[in-house]
Amino acid sequence: MKSLTCLLVLVFASEIQSLDFLVTGISEVPDELLDLEMDGFVSESTLRDRRYQRSTSNGDHSSDLVTGDDNIMLHSYKVQSIITSRLANTMVQAKVENRARHSQNLVFDVQIPKGAFIHNFTMNVNGITFTSSVKEKSAARSQYAQARARGKAAGILRSNALDMENFKAELNVPGGTKVQFEIHYQELIRRKLSSYEHLIPLQPGRLAKHLEVDVRIIEPQGLHFVHVPNALGDQFEDVATMTKGEKKAHVSFKPTVAQQQKCPTCSSTAVDGNFVVTYDVNRESKAGELEIFNGYFIHYFAPENLDPLPKNILFVIDVSGSMWGLKMKQTVEAMQTILGDLRFDDQFSILDFNHNVRCWRDSLVQASPSQTEAAKKYIEGIHPNGGTNINDALLRAIFILNEAKNLKMLDPNSVSMIVLVSDGDPTVGELKLPTIQKNVKKNLRDDISLFCLGIGFDVDYDFLKRLAHENHGMAHRIFGNQDTSSQMKKFYNQVSTPLLKNLEFNYPQGMVSDVTHNSFQNYFGGSEIVVAGKVDADKAQHLESVITATASNAQLVLETLSDVEGLDEFLSKDKHADPKFTEKLWAYITINQLMAERNLAPTAALKRNITKSILQMSLDHHIVTPYTAMLIESPNGDELMLADSPQDRKRACCPGTLAVGHPKPDASIPPWAKPSLKSTDPSSLLMGPTAAAIHVGPLVIGQAPTDNSIPSWVKPTTKPVGLAAVMGPSISAIPAASLHLGQSKPDNSTTSSMSPGNPAGTRIHSVDNDPHFIINLPRQQKDICFNIDSRPGAILNLVSDPESGVSVNGKLIGAKKSMNNKLNTYFGEIGFSFENKGLKVKVSTDDITLKDDSSSTTLSWSDTGSLIRRRLHVYVKKNSNVTITVDGNMSFMVLLHRVWKKHPVNVDFLGIYMPPTNNFSSSVHGLIGQFVIEPDTLIYNERPSRVLGKTEATMEVKGLKLTVTRGLQKDYRLNSVLGTDVQCWFVHNNGKGFLDGHYTDYLVPTLYSYVKRL
Repeated sequence: MKSLTCLLVLVFASEIQSLDFLVTGISEVPDELLDLEMDGFVSESTLRDRRYQRSTSNGDHSSDLVTGDDNIMLHSYKVQSIITSRLANTMVQAKVENRARHSQNLVFDVQIPKGAFIHNFTMNVNGITFTSSVKEKSAARSQYAQARARGKAAGILRSNALDMENFKAELNVPGGTKVQFEIHYQELIRRKLSSYEHLIPLQPGRLAKHLEVDVRIIEPQGLHFVHVPNALGDQFEDVATMTKGEKKAHVSFKPTVAQQQKCPTCSSTAVDGNFVVTYDVNRESKAGELEIFNGYFIHYFAPENLDPLPKNILFVIDVSGSMWGLKMKQTVEAMQTILGDLRFDDQFSILDFNHNVRCWRDSLVQASPSQTEAAKKYIEGIHPNGGTNINDALLRAIFILNEAKNLKMLDPNSVSMIVLVSDGDPTVGELKLPTIQKNVKKNLRDDISLFCLGIGFDVDYDFLKRLAHENHGMAHRIFGNQDTSSQMKKFYNQVSTPLLKNLEFNYPQGMVSDVTHNSFQNYFGGSEIVVAGKVDADKAQHLESVITATASNAQLVLETLSDVEGLDEFLSKDKHADPKFTEKLWAYITINQLMAERNLAPTAALKRNITKSILQMSLDHHIVTPYTAMLIESPNGDELMLADSPQDRKRACCPGTLAVGHPKPDASIPPWAKPSLKSTDPSSLLMGPTAAAIHVGPLVIGQAPTDNSIPSWVKPTTKPVGLAAVMGPSISAIPAASLHLGQSKPDNSTTSSMSPGNPAGTRIHSVDNDPHFIINLPRQQKDICFNIDSRPGAILNLVSDPESGVSVNGKLIGAKKSMNNKLNTYFGEIGFSFENKGLKVKVSTDDITLKDDSSSTTLSWSDTGSLIRRRLHVYVKKNSNVTITVDGNMSFMVLLHRVWKKHPVNVDFLGIYMPPTNNFSSSVHGLIGQFVIEPDTLIYNERPSRVLGKTEATMEVKGLKLTVTRGLQKDYRLNSVLGTDVQCWFVHNNGKGFLDGHYTDYLVPTLYSYVKRL
């Protein structure tokens, strides 16, 4: 979004009540004035003398410096910025006084960051306050014209500049006049390269008696870091102060007059640049953060720790004569670094063009060290000359990518992109910019993104923006100077790491409305996607979302759930937080998207309808856009000004747009998650204004998960069925807040009825601390239990089935210290290998990772979601369990047990469950696998045990007679804290006699090893 540039010229007569307003456009401002302006207050005497002079008065030295030789005193220059969850509301206020006896001109010039919306401006002249209101542009102009016709004072503020980024006012101020200016604007702070950067232009133009910048950050997600780089110069080192809490931070910058001076004897200010604050927030879940407040929701999505997708990238470089010299030198330097940063899995080529188009390679090549070195040498040998044939160059690049796709040369999960670097308009071949746009749009597939870099001042940047935004990319302008190389590299870094593609954000229909664009082509690492909408808080207490996307080696389904009143208490207690931040962010994103849709509207009627929507939202939210104007008038309406901006018909979508709407991939998600029908109109294909794009499994409040996500055996009835091997927990180690899997269980169903004799409702609060196994023999309706006592670091094979290509192993971890001369052990990692699919899954107490030979995708226990690859489905339920389903006929569940982190003994650990119906081969083995073929057992001669209160018996199995003890073990699938009692016969001595061989025969070297059948 281009910022508003307004130039206000006011001439004050000796009577404040009688004002004349001069009309001036930026294009009419002399170069001398632009050279002398210091983006703040410049007095007429300064313009005349073309320099500041030190005061020669004998008064207070600081006051003399501030007043200066021109007798214009800047009492204060204040900037206050409050950031509430990425929405920055900024106020710039200046108080100035003309201490001379005669009238003087001064210029109030405030730079507004591109993309910001101005929503208020006030001016107080000797106690008379001029206030502003936003009106439809033609109505505002009509009111202005009527005021002129009635002889009332009026002024019009206009700019013919394409890049509007300044708000200016020039006043002729009588002697003794005090003036206060105050402007307010708002913007969404975008995440780039893994941080948010809040940039405040700070250019007061002269020494200020009181200069202050005050920034407050309120982030409900929590602040990961806050940094205040010294961007204003070495003399301001350590002037800024910063305090940081868990979710709030305060930054203050108050240089004294002496600190503002360029030198000890100077009367000019050294404050001339940008005050910068960078920060990032905490992220627990890949599914992002749903923030709901006052009837609106904002969904922030910026997942990390994902493997990059392979890139197919074509660099299209302008080598026409205008690129000669520094531009080409800097481009070559940047390309040397960019080529060196390509990953081995990437494919690339280079096209350079002037009046002709030349290809370094006619097809894509792998980014091997030898190829990238050859490309660097090719770049070094380029000599700019000739004209500029943009049309043919882009069509050639598109042909190469299309041909590679047709020949099946591209990885299905890869991302294709073209990066165009140019410094001017076309001079050879097709010269009509609209025709070039049509040619590119016609030939470019929907899965290719076009990024445009414009170098210097001669390039038609609006054309490059339209070209990029219409083709799923973004544009960036680089001003040719010594910093060109670093700017190019910084831009490339924003798009160099695609992590996800084909993203779709879904929300329950009927509960949300007016949702901003929710389909995105790509998500690049270090950026963030923002989706917003209205939410009906009366219909439910929670809002859910399901995100589907393609990761490097799997289909990704991410879920998140948020309380509609979750932020109420936090925000109500903070006096600085903006209570309307969700509404303002929704409006900001929506208006920007409507602007982009209007540019691509194929018919005049559709364009008019979109314009009406933009206008109405601009009026409703009191912001200046190309279709509104700001009226500034005195209390009695006698003096009227119009802050107007030209309608820029070329204006494209907001900065940072990197994705476009895309059909949502099929996945097992709830019915409400299916996207509503979308218009095939090109305007419906625009995405939201975020600098890249993304944040899983089925979850519906009040409903059971879908059959495709969790096998039925994971939700046991009162009679658990199937072979279940449970690595048992220490009950005292589980936090009081229980985590439930599946549906809630009635209070009277905590005892299994599988083995008769267990009294209903029995609950045990202590259990063996070593891993204990429960082996269910369904044909004989018996449960046999045993423990394995081994050392930390040992890896036990649970299932070994080379014929089916499946192995399951668990790695033991130890408690923090021994108890009663015994160190308890638990499973800390469980590895699954599915050799026939070329996939591995590792579950640890930290995260869950799906791996193939070249890449991996990881979910944390803070996520709820799915990974889907080659008919392997990994479903994670937040802080509870993981279910792995293979081809629909094999499944496993891993249960997470969390303990108090400061517990002196216990540690987090895992349990594993699996049904006897898993489709293993007849040769399957392992500590659990050997019992897929159920052994015959005979239990008889029940008798009192030597242990008081226990019963023992004789069990015949595998030709042996064993003494077994009747006892209770726990099944934690329904209640991870208390568990469900399971009566079983316990085999002593590490299952000796019941197991084939000795337990040490099942020790393996890695998490994915097989064990030989005994």
